[in-house]
Amino acid sequence: MGLEIGLEIVALLMLAAFFAGIVDAIAGGGGLITVPLLMLAGASPVTALATNKIQGAFGAAAATLSYARAGHVDLRRQIWPALVAFAASVLGALMASRLPTDLIRMGLPVLLIGIALFFAFKPGLNDIDRAQRLGPLVFAATIVPLVGFYDGLVGPGAGSFYMIGFVALAGHGVLKATAHTKLLNFASNLGGIITFALVASPWWLVGLCMGAAQMAGALVGARLAMRIGARVIKPVLVTAATALALKLIWDMA
Repeated sequence: MGLEIGLEIVALLMLAAFFAGIVDAIAGGGGLITVPLLMLAGASPVTALATNKIQGAFGAAAATLSYARAGHVDLRRQIWPALVAFAASVLGALMASRLPTDLIRMGLPVLLIGIALFFAFKPGLNDIDRAQRLGPLVFAATIVPLVGFYDGLVGPGAGSFYMIGFVALAGHGVLKATAHTKLLNFASNLGGIITFALVASPWWLVGLCMGAAQMAGALVGARLAMRIGARVIKPVLVTAATALALKLIWDMA
């Protein structure tokens, strides 16, 4: 099986994936960079989303391992929430053709702008944990499947939704929330890959090439986030959420 597009375009997509990996490891939103470029390269919207899931999973895995090695996420304790996110994502992807995803997309800009405002203006958001509003079991049984289902169904902004849940409800500091978000992002991306492999035609070799570049970018982004913490995560998250909201509004115009 050969490359689906020319080597020059693949090289540009890999460069984009590298920078997307940096952004995604810090705050999510790397798909803002890669999905439009995949479509410009000739992929249909469904193929672009499917290929993006492939390359995004590699970046999320690299970022997760970086955060785990530094002690910001305990992979053994988070295996069950990750499995819930995986299963919910598979279900969401299977339901994508049966539910009003266009209607869901219309409400996303409001939610994303709300998240951006929360992280921009909420006082006291730092890397220190706070009191939990939801315990781990309740969080894994409610917020995780809800966002995982959305990630499989629609996708854009899932990382931001995980982040707001971990910070506002689970009481995590910003860096810890980012670390846990990457693990769940990986799980729901993996669920999406398996489902898209059955119902769509992703560019496998392009996705794998981009995945290698995404991994390199994710390692850079994770190290930067762990070195600077909330001071870099908050502005990147606010920028990514706002940019995604504006793109969704533009697409609907």
